[in-house]
Amino acid sequence: MRIGFIGLGNVGGKLSGSLLRNGHDVTVRDLDEGLVAAAVAKGAKSADSPRALMEACDVVVTCLPHPTISAEVVEGEGGLLEATGPGKIWLEMSTTDEAEVKRLGAKVMVTGAAAVDCPVSGGCHRADTGNISIFAGCDRATFERILPLLTTMGRRVLHTGDLGSASVLKVLTNYLATANLITCAEALTVARGAGMDLNVAYEAMKISSGTSFVHETESQVILNGSRDISFTMDLVLKDIGLFQNVADRAGVPLEMNPLMIQILKDGIERYGPRELSPNIIKRLEDVTGLDVTTPGFPAEMVDDEPEEEGYEVVPNRG
Repeated sequence: MRIGFIGLGNVGGKLSGSLLRNGHDVTVRDLDEGLVAAAVAKGAKSADSPRALMEACDVVVTCLPHPTISAEVVEGEGGLLEATGPGKIWLEMSTTDEAEVKRLGAKVMVTGAAAVDCPVSGGCHRADTGNISIFAGCDRATFERILPLLTTMGRRVLHTGDLGSASVLKVLTNYLATANLITCAEALTVARGAGMDLNVAYEAMKISSGTSFVHETESQVILNGSRDISFTMDLVLKDIGLFQNVADRAGVPLEMNPLMIQILKDGIERYGPRELSPNIIKRLEDVTGLDVTTPGFPAEMVDDEPEEEGYEVVPNRG
């Protein structure tokens, strides 16, 4: 199967790297020529346009920072739609809006091609090793066609239902991660203010009912001071904004998410949109004068699990 990959940023570069590392035929496209050159050095080919990529490939993956960029790649001049047709698959791995992926997917499917929304979750460090989790929204026949690709890029793969369902679940899980980040920042700042040993506080949180994936990863780079998880405040705000859109369409009144949107907007106003997202804790450090760092923690997260072939996760239905 010939695979095209558009978007070689923090996540896309790592996902495409897993495909290349495992011997897949990959052609890439990115506006950053340096990222394209790096992929070509690993064995990829390159294409001059999304249309050329779709013409040359059976499956084209998009992994892009915003829904408007995905829309331009799919339906803009020289876009994927100019070359989609029977047997082709568009695999949208960006974090996007359910309604938007359905809109674009409908245009793709009219040509006889298949469309999948296929976001990932688990952090850039796990994307780098092929151990990230992947959601996939599409018909079952298409899912089975792409499953060998998904189990190369990820460890745990969940078929979520129809097109759009994976995007709903992705922004739901990102909402939860954001809530965890904000509460971890508050808990660690309170621990410092109360005179606790932060190394002990970290372990107490880790072994207790208060632990979470975010604490066990992002709290470490918070305490190190690097705050580097290769994710920025503007992307967090985009994701929880998409979650708010889902809630609004469903008629569900939320209380936590609007507050978190205010917190992220304030962080962006103070530190800029490209500030690393764990530095949301700086709002508390600045107002209290506390330094919430301590020795003994890594500057970045590294996945120490060995790369293994992924597998489909089957929901428990009783």
